[in-house]
Amino acid sequence: MLSGKQKRLLRSKAMTQRALINLGKGGLTHNFVQGVYDALDAREMIKIALLPAAAETPKEVGAYLHAEIPELEVAQTIGRSLVVYMPSTKEDKQKLSKQVAALAK
Repeated sequence: MLSGKQKRLLRSKAMTQRALINLGKGGLTHNFVQGVYDALDAREMIKIALLPAAAETPKEVGAYLHAEIPELEVAQTIGRSLVVYMPSTKEDKQKLSKQVAALAK
């Protein structure tokens, strides 16, 4: 579970990012979850935008992704977009997770 300081750091870094993944009328599929996992493993934090055709709400998407990927945390939900975070499994990609871990102390 992320603390308030950790979420604040992630939100500040996400402000300048554009949505990397869009969810449309295809809905929550295995391919969508796999794409989110692969993107998080490479970047540690991504922004997901829900297109107007998507039937799901951002809270539903966040809950579904957390159920499918237990290490995933939802850092922020604004309107029809959400920011998700997961520490990378690759040592060379763990720049953001080291900053987040430093705030846990």
